[in-house]
Amino acid sequence: MEKLFSPWRSQYIATFSQKDRGDKECVLCNAHQANNDDENLIVARGALCYVIMNLFPYNSGHLMVVPYRHIPTLIELTEDESSEVMALLKRMTVALQKVMTPDGFNIGSNINRPAGAGIDGHVHFHIVPRWSGDTNFMPVLADTKLISEDMRATLSKLRKAL
Repeated sequence: MEKLFSPWRSQYIATFSQKDRGDKECVLCNAHQANNDDENLIVARGALCYVIMNLFPYNSGHLMVVPYRHIPTLIELTEDESSEVMALLKRMTVALQKVMTPDGFNIGSNINRPAGAGIDGHVHFHIVPRWSGDTNFMPVLADTKLISEDMRATLSKLRKAL
């Protein structure tokens, strides 16, 4: 079995550590409450959830579907929130397929810090476009992740696709 290491993630996790922030602020709540979707890279808004680009993407087009309510786990989602999360995951997967033509996707959520959550106080769901051969030596040898497209260009394409 091959292993995929992502050493750049440790910087990201440290940046949003609940302990370091004193549990006072939530970057996901701040983003949707700011009402500046362009600056915060919010792709789309629903009634109960929104879609935001990941500032520390695994790959180009890495999105997150986030409920507006600040809740830590999917168990606390209402049925309506759960339905909207799934609808947005599907809608964004279609849009990503249209504008980026990936070979596949990783879709999921890391619930709580031991499971790898960088932001563990506010549940969110990742959509990561994947291409055959999209991993390379850069993250391991140079502590650098190569993102092949400007995030604002991807944001514009996704909004047009919706």
